[in-house]
Amino acid sequence: MAENKTVPTSASVDEFIANVENKRRQADTLKMLELYKEITGLPAVMWGPSIIGFGETRYATDAGREGIMPTAGFSPRKANMTLYVSDKFDGATALYEKLGKHKKSVACLYINKLDEVDLGCLREIVAKDFARCLDK
Repeated sequence: MAENKTVPTSASVDEFIANVENKRRQADTLKMLELYKEITGLPAVMWGPSIIGFGETRYATDAGREGIMPTAGFSPRKANMTLYVSDKFDGATALYEKLGKHKKSVACLYINKLDEVDLGCLREIVAKDFARCLDK
């Protein structure tokens, strides 16, 4: 079985953020970093080359694959800010409906600009998803 590519590294989170080319995305990344630190109470760690993660969660799939992943995390991608959150917590539908401009997949939330979303709502989404992960 192939090894997971997304694992915690010793790379500097601050250096990674300093190298985000788009200045708006860089500023949004700094805001997200503070939001995640406040919510999780955990230090930021680089997972692979581009994910800023907080905490560590073990997982196992029905297909037998096992590994670790960040309990909470996000990535400042070129196209958008990607937050690794679900909709498997109480009140998720209502929160996503009032969030503002975004796209959603099963386990990801895509935001182009933080000023296009309600930051209080975003904070609640991240906090509720993080709490859900801790309750597993």
